[in-house]
Amino acid sequence: MFDLFRKPKRLRGVLALYDNPDSLLDAAARIQEHGFRNVDAYTPYPVHGLSEALGIRKSWIPYVTLVMGLAGAALGLTFEIWTSAVDWPINVGGKPFVSLPAFIPITFESGVLIGGTMTLAALLLACGLPNFWDPILDRDLTNDRFGLFVPDSGPEWNESRAIQYLQSTHPVDLRVIRA
Repeated sequence: MFDLFRKPKRLRGVLALYDNPDSLLDAAARIQEHGFRNVDAYTPYPVHGLSEALGIRKSWIPYVTLVMGLAGAALGLTFEIWTSAVDWPINVGGKPFVSLPAFIPITFESGVLIGGTMTLAALLLACGLPNFWDPILDRDLTNDRFGLFVPDSGPEWNESRAIQYLQSTHPVDLRVIRA
């Protein structure tokens, strides 16, 4: 997965740059109707409704957080019960060996630690990071411009059709990427 010596894949597509989020949102909403797939948008800040316009599905990462958080809490509680009641039972002031109210803070912290760490790992995996191979499309892309990238999506790819459609959305700049 993290092979630093792999040959980078060729990136081809058309990049349209816009000045405001409304024109980007309009172009993204209409591009799905024209049959383009795997379209990506780049923005300097979150744009409400953009993920719906691009047809992006809900993420699976919250489920990883839930499952790993519960597993971390269960592991923390199991570790505390095992150490205080089985491995090293010490009677301190007549308290029971398994004292759940005393175990709650560590159980919570174990759940947060494992859940948070695995969420980061799942996020890196889902985003394909670290990515040392793909080129930077435009230096101002997430600074003050909004971009819509239509990648080469296989044998049915038609670059001239993509350019023609994106020109009809009135972008500030239109670039053909062949990296």
